[in-house]
Amino acid sequence: MISTKGRYALRVMLDMAERDTDQYIPLRDIAENQEISEKYLEAIIKLLVKGKLVKGLRGKGGGYRLTRRPEEYTVGEILELTEGNLAPVACLSPDADPCDRADNCRTLPMWKKLDKLEHDFFFGIKLDELMERDA
Repeated sequence: MISTKGRYALRVMLDMAERDTDQYIPLRDIAENQEISEKYLEAIIKLLVKGKLVKGLRGKGGGYRLTRRPEEYTVGEILELTEGNLAPVACLSPDADPCDRADNCRTLPMWKKLDKLEHDFFFGIKLDELMERDA
């Protein structure tokens, strides 16, 4: 399940994408436009900056903007950055210890298939596609 943080991160990225991407957008403007508290938005923006998805500028005329064009972002990379690993079960996490039961696990193929479907789905959607109203 995708948390509020992941959903809000997508909304924030869309908000910035739908504006002039060469201009810095004040945090307050994004918060008001998305109806997200500035305090909560600060935590989300911090993750996006750390992941180099957005760039920040302090001072007059400052704010945040995308580092790339909307068509160069995938929903998957935004969600992974904010949510962490999206694996449906712990044993498929990249940092999981090898499972002693993997060779005999009758459900592992199903979980692998779901993991692939989820990955292909989220990484197959570009930010600019979400900008289209009927996406």
